[in-house]
Amino acid sequence: MELKYAPEDEAFRLEIRAWLEANLPDGWFDEGFEMSPEDRKAFNAGWPAKLFEGGWICATWPTEYGGKGLTTMQGVVLSEEFARAKAPMRADFFGDTLVGPTILQWGTEEQKKEFLPQILNGTMRWCQGFSEPNSGSDLASLKTSAVLDGDEWVINGQKVWTTGGHHADYCFLLTRTDPDAPKHKGISYLLVPMHQPGVEVRGITQPDGTAEFTEVFFTDARCPKDNVVGGVNNGWKVANSTLAFERGMSATTGYRRFEEEYKLMVAAATENGAVEDNGVRQRLMEYYTKIQILRINGLRSLSSTLAGTKDLGVMALGASNKMFWSEMHKAAMELALDIHGAASMLVDTGTDGGSWPGTAREKRREGYPVSPMMSAFFFSRSETIWGGTSQIQRNIVGERVLGLPKEPQAAQ
Repeated sequence: MELKYAPEDEAFRLEIRAWLEANLPDGWFDEGFEMSPEDRKAFNAGWPAKLFEGGWICATWPTEYGGKGLTTMQGVVLSEEFARAKAPMRADFFGDTLVGPTILQWGTEEQKKEFLPQILNGTMRWCQGFSEPNSGSDLASLKTSAVLDGDEWVINGQKVWTTGGHHADYCFLLTRTDPDAPKHKGISYLLVPMHQPGVEVRGITQPDGTAEFTEVFFTDARCPKDNVVGGVNNGWKVANSTLAFERGMSATTGYRRFEEEYKLMVAAATENGAVEDNGVRQRLMEYYTKIQILRINGLRSLSSTLAGTKDLGVMALGASNKMFWSEMHKAAMELALDIHGAASMLVDTGTDGGSWPGTAREKRREGYPVSPMMSAFFFSRSETIWGGTSQIQRNIVGERVLGLPKEPQAAQ
């Protein structure tokens, strides 16, 4: 299964490629290119502004809201070229990938005018306030409350696993605004300022020493009455909405980080002789085969998006893909450790090979307590949890697609 591009899409590809070559640091495309920590910090600080100037942030958005109005296929080409160059494509993931499209679809004109420009120019950072200590998989059981007091909502409760909460300016927050309504019906989606009295953010230190996740405590925190997205008590529907553009753009790039990782594993196994082991060879080929399945499923998803298909098969594809790739990668990182041996688990001898967020074109950070290989191993364990656990994905496919009975509930 191959994707065919129209001549105008290929012309657009050359435009993107030329822009990247002109704007990325000198030597970026050279083999073995590395940046010093100082240069990396400067690049990360200045890159969002360059993306904004180029018009590449949220380029699929309509022109009236600051985007380029790209077609789905142009969005695919854009994503492919940034992936080919290994160049960051986002200013703030939670802003331009999650809450931005949500505001675009559900928000009022006033909300669009206030928030979308700041998402586009990278001046406003966001975090997601969904999960709670006792409401993760069963998100609709959340307890965080918002009570209207004049022109403001007063918020009390706790959120957990809030990525980047200590850096965010705003949180898109699910709260219970009608405690008497059925649990899915009494939830609202609020845009809450983080820099205010009553908002406390605490980092959650992980086994690898990082604290990317946080827990956030709201004690009589406030947000404007008009910061409800999609209407009061309609938050469940808003939170479950996604845009076809955003689904389609990653369809032909999602598998690529795994493919690069596979090549690193083959090279390492060939160099140290592990490839002579029949079991290692078999597991490598299983990984390769699953990567190709992931690639083909991405093309199927893109085809469905282009055709506007909304049947149960498309619903199943999203849930099954998440389950498939996350479990595939967990097994792959166990294979990587077997290939590299026990030394890969040590800080001083661990390999730098792997694919995981935040380490592209970067060696170990000063003071980082684990090797990149172990960081990748740890992260692969979490991939079967965040974004919907594998167990929940199986329930979605079983109940909503196959029509199987709902999972029995424990007695109260």
